[in-house]
Amino acid sequence: MVGRRQPSPGLLRRVEAIARSLLPSLFVALAMVVAAGPTGVAALVPAVTLPQVVFWSVFRPGAMPAAAVFLLGLLQDLLSLAPLGTGVLTLLVAHGLAITWRRVLARQSFLAVWICFCGFALGAAALGYLLTALMSLSLPPPAPMLYQAALTAGLYPAFAFLLGRLQAMMLRAEEAL
Repeated sequence: MVGRRQPSPGLLRRVEAIARSLLPSLFVALAMVVAAGPTGVAALVPAVTLPQVVFWSVFRPGAMPAAAVFLLGLLQDLLSLAPLGTGVLTLLVAHGLAITWRRVLARQSFLAVWICFCGFALGAAALGYLLTALMSLSLPPPAPMLYQAALTAGLYPAFAFLLGRLQAMMLRAEEAL
């Protein structure tokens, strides 16, 4: 009938919708904890965080709100033993830029998005370097910053593949409702 209100979704559908909206942030947090494990590579935690935050910010921005990015940045700082606030600010800037450019990036080929992400990785590493230098009042060597940017950019294709599959599964689940 026209004008008739639809019944409210059941509890299961609401729980499923909440779980689907939290899944990207929880997936990022889990990857960060696994990366912080016994690998011994301090740069691995930010390198697995930035690709995921940028991916979800571009392709599913509702699933990666700024509050979640803030908490993920705080977790990144704690797990990587970085000065508090560097990861938070770096991820929030990357998130803001990804949200701003999302309409352009979402329509580009994988190669174009990856090249753009390489700029994100270099910018995020440079911002982290500058913030660390400001907080320590000394200029650290630039080699770790370049290593961080290269590692982050190199991990993006693997994360884009996995997260693209996860997003497709989430879209199919939403269409089935």
